[in-house]
Amino acid sequence: QVQVVESGGGLVQPGGSLSLSCKASRAILSTFTGLDKAWYRQAPGKQRELVAKLTTDGITNYADSVKGRFTISKDNSKKTIYLNMNSLKPEDTAVYFCYMGNRNTEGWGRGTQVTVSS
Repeated sequence: QVQVVESGGGLVQPGGSLSLSCKASRAILSTFTGLDKAWYRQAPGKQRELVAKLTTDGITNYADSVKGRFTISKDNSKKTIYLNMNSLKPEDTAVYFCYMGNRNTEGWGRGTQVTVSS
């Protein structure tokens, strides 16, 4: 099982920016590069939803609600993925979860709170 740890959540005003990080701890590089990578979020009273995904082929997918505002990226040397969030809205408030996985293994982070409020 892959262990992943998120960081970078916090409180930000509407229109602001925030970056999240997620590191695959104790994973060797070949394992990291063979994993699909994604960010999910869950707002109070709502189901967890996919925010952004980065496949092993380098293909990115975004939820319609975040297209043009959020960017998922990775740094193989650090075995870390990022979610850069711009033009944040109150409706982006949620707990954000990191996911890495493939057919053989997967890992979920514990989540990091992002609150967008004035």
